[in-house]
Amino acid sequence: MTQPAETAGRPGGRGRPVLLTVDDDPGVSRAVARDLRRRYGDRYRVVRASSGEEALEALRELKLRGDPVAALLADYRMPQMNGIEFLEQAMDLFPRARRALLTAYADTDAAIQAINLVDVDHYLLKPWEPPEEKLYPVVDAMVETWLASPDAALADVRIVGHPWSAPSFAARDFLARNAVPYRWYSAEEPEGRRLLEAAGAGPDDVPVIVPPSGEALFSPTEAELAAAVGLTVEPSTDFYDLIVVGGGPAGLGAAVYGASEGLRTVLVERQATGGQAGQSSRIENYLGFPDGVSGGQLADRARRQAAKFGAEVLTARKVTTLETQGPARVVRFADGGCIAAHAVILATGVAYRQLEAEGAGALTGRGVYYGSAITEAAACAGEHVYIVGGANSAGQSAVFFARHANCVTLLVRGTSLEASMSHYLIQQLAAIPNVVVRTGTTVVAARGEDHLQELDLRDTTGAVETVPASHLFVFIGAAPRTEWLDGVLARDRLGFLPTGPDLVVDGARPPGWPLQRDPYFLESSAPGVFVAGDVRAQSVKRVASAVGEGAMAVTLVHRFLGDR
Repeated sequence: MTQPAETAGRPGGRGRPVLLTVDDDPGVSRAVARDLRRRYGDRYRVVRASSGEEALEALRELKLRGDPVAALLADYRMPQMNGIEFLEQAMDLFPRARRALLTAYADTDAAIQAINLVDVDHYLLKPWEPPEEKLYPVVDAMVETWLASPDAALADVRIVGHPWSAPSFAARDFLARNAVPYRWYSAEEPEGRRLLEAAGAGPDDVPVIVPPSGEALFSPTEAELAAAVGLTVEPSTDFYDLIVVGGGPAGLGAAVYGASEGLRTVLVERQATGGQAGQSSRIENYLGFPDGVSGGQLADRARRQAAKFGAEVLTARKVTTLETQGPARVVRFADGGCIAAHAVILATGVAYRQLEAEGAGALTGRGVYYGSAITEAAACAGEHVYIVGGANSAGQSAVFFARHANCVTLLVRGTSLEASMSHYLIQQLAAIPNVVVRTGTTVVAARGEDHLQELDLRDTTGAVETVPASHLFVFIGAAPRTEWLDGVLARDRLGFLPTGPDLVVDGARPPGWPLQRDPYFLESSAPGVFVAGDVRAQSVKRVASAVGEGAMAVTLVHRFLGDR
């Protein structure tokens, strides 16, 4: 790896977080490295490169050694690979590293473009003299944000498991969806066996998770795993202004707007922020991102934005009960704990329906997956992947896995994609040579011993074809997660939550409604309990509308609080 002599052999340098700069102008490169060492050299290792390719090679070596990278500063105008192109590729290696673009005044339009394209945090105009006023405040903000991310403390989380173990997959998926970096070791490989032996465990104890503390966890629950890797699982207080239940786009939107408008806000998510949208490999029709954005990146930005405004985010906490106790709304957790607030926004989203195919349930997590399960991408290399579903999420997954698998077959029950999928995605799929769309096809059986090996596919004539398959990703239907609200709030026949005007029938307010006004637009059948996003009856199932409803719900919360 190319780096200055003064940092290459410095005692204790290895293992410290890295600040990497890349600029093809030797004078500028030396100047930025000098200024960074002057302020951060006692805590960070400054690495500089003279080209994007050289910087990527340095990042690959850092990745292999397990060294954390806190921030990347790249010049925009470089030959062969400009700064935006470098930062876009660097995100694949260190997605949580903070990013800044060094640019001249004439290139500020490019810097603004980069904010959308590669989630650039800042851009710096050259020259930045004096650094105390123009450089250090920007780098300070980047470092502070990175220190608050899992990368800062969790770069050495290790998982040992079996490739076809459902619990092992669940642990990897949980960490990946919560943007916690980890290293995966198969229990069949030498390094995996060494880790198991060091932890005093055997092959039957997997998954074994070793956090930075070194205290191994054996088949932990999600709550135990979340606590061990530094995610917040306990509330800081027992009473808030606003509780948001669910961390998808609607919930994150509500948390951002609630906290930014001065409400003491806590968001409770049972697994990972982002919801179904967070599993999307690329969302291309979301306003303001002309080049698309992955669901994970969008969720990460929203999560950081909520935290910036002071919202708490509790992970791996399942809400099981909602109660009204006088002016307070109380939510109870599965572990017996509870918190209360003046108002609640329910943004619990929907879950993919289970595949009603013989043998599919037993193979879940062992070849049959719900959602994109992006952690399986590497295992799909050279394989024939099958995807069930005809909506946007299935199409986005097909585009993603086509970059890894030898062939991707999209299995659609309907006669065409036009009724359920966006036009831009249909066009993309048609242009990808290794994607096959089979309409009028359903999965009737899944078979395999320790993992998925075969599928039975039925067409509209009733004929059944058996095909070899190792990976099946399911995106069928949308079932609301509202069983825990039965008898508490009004639900429609499908389990969705009606709100506002839908609750007023022939001028009559919902049964038990205690107020002398009709429910507000997003208000449920219980005053002070609002609903946003996909779980709401008659909602538009799109990311943008969910975010908008989350913001609108906060406005109605303020109106509700003002009525009291």
